[in-house]
Amino acid sequence: MAYTPSTPDYTAAFKDMMSMFPMDTKAVETMFKSQSALAEKMSHVAIDAALKSSDLSAKWTQETLGKLSEMTRAKDEPTDYAKSVTDFASSSAESAAEHMAAFAEIAKSVQTETLELMLAAGKDMTDDMTTAARKAQGAASSAAENATS
Repeated sequence: MAYTPSTPDYTAAFKDMMSMFPMDTKAVETMFKSQSALAEKMSHVAIDAALKSSDLSAKWTQETLGKLSEMTRAKDEPTDYAKSVTDFASSSAESAAEHMAAFAEIAKSVQTETLELMLAAGKDMTDDMTTAARKAQGAASSAAENATS
């Protein structure tokens, strides 16, 4: 006859241990909903910035290709080629400065929106923690009163 040791039921032991620590599942649910809402808002900010950046990049590319098309046209005089290259370089530098400033505005907007969201989330978390602390204090006081009665 072979020896088969009995395996302890850790699931039952864990359930028994957890039942000794009552937990307010509503608080966990509220926290989960708050975190989900924050993640949704942060995702919206990031996606919106990505859309604006890709639109700006596409616009910049189209402008550059239009200027390049103008530069590559056949010219009557050799000096017109030099002027065309110079004009292209000058307008490209000007365009780069404008578009980089627009990218900076997008980044600034993202930074501002993110800061506002984080401040609002911090306030909400503080309010939630205060409410939970008051509730826990009330439960502890009530348990202490019941224990002394």
